[in-house]
Amino acid sequence: MSEATSREHTGAILIALFVTVLWASSWVLIRWGLDDEGLTPLNFAGIRYLLASLVLIVLVVGSPRLRGEIRTLGRSRWRQLALLGLVFVAAAQGAQFVAIDSQPAATSSLILSMTPLLVAGTSTITLAERPTTRQWAGAGLIVLGALSYFSGQLGFTVIGLVASIVGLVASSVGALMGRSINRGRDLSPIAVTTVSMTIGASVLVVAGLALEGLPSISGRAWLIIIWLAVVNTAFAFSLWNRSLQMLSATESAAINNTMLIQIGLLAWLFLDETPGILDIIGMAAVSIGVYLAQRTRAGLRADR
Repeated sequence: MSEATSREHTGAILIALFVTVLWASSWVLIRWGLDDEGLTPLNFAGIRYLLASLVLIVLVVGSPRLRGEIRTLGRSRWRQLALLGLVFVAAAQGAQFVAIDSQPAATSSLILSMTPLLVAGTSTITLAERPTTRQWAGAGLIVLGALSYFSGQLGFTVIGLVASIVGLVASSVGALMGRSINRGRDLSPIAVTTVSMTIGASVLVVAGLALEGLPSISGRAWLIIIWLAVVNTAFAFSLWNRSLQMLSATESAAINNTMLIQIGLLAWLFLDETPGILDIIGMAAVSIGVYLAQRTRAGLRADR
């Protein structure tokens, strides 16, 4: 590896780590918006992702290539992208916000981090991608880590647990759908994200208005929403995609996996969620297990 390439590789690692810090901080900002600003979870999620999709739409409008991709989409592709948006954005993100609103952020994060376990377990049938021995070992660690965590003191709530499981299933299904759509490589990731996120976010907004009513949003709450939409979603995903141009799937999976520990630490520092020894052991075991479960025989990137 040349010196210039080595610098680019180091830069990509730092970029990816920075992105995971942004993503982990989202959990604290979401809790502040829910608890301190009185935002309701579905309205909060819908407005965040709708604003993020508007940023992406601006990027698409400014790119003749991306505009051309979307204009030439057939009915079958539109159906696939609409379903991806309903599952991966509307269901998964809506459930995640409800879970964060109902129980410790670290608990919701730990449950949702098990997505690779479900993906590894179902990919054999849906995508003909058989899990490796290493992945099954990771799955075992995830289970043991979860048992340790839930024996600790942070705990969970019934609503939070149900919402987290819904989010886990939706994220897993969405990851498989996204992998199925993207592995054809006939659409750019930005086009896929823009269309699916816009549809999913629109459904979330409608659901929020129908179930939670018209939200009252303070100036500080708008700042949180705009930051989450522009910086932690549109900007962060763009940086992440840039880092993937230099990083291997193993490297990106390892860096991405630091989020579980980061969220636990940030929740401890800013949300007064003090973990006990069993919680810490559980998070560490799940973190290692998720990393192993994300490694595939072909070195495929895990969808986020």
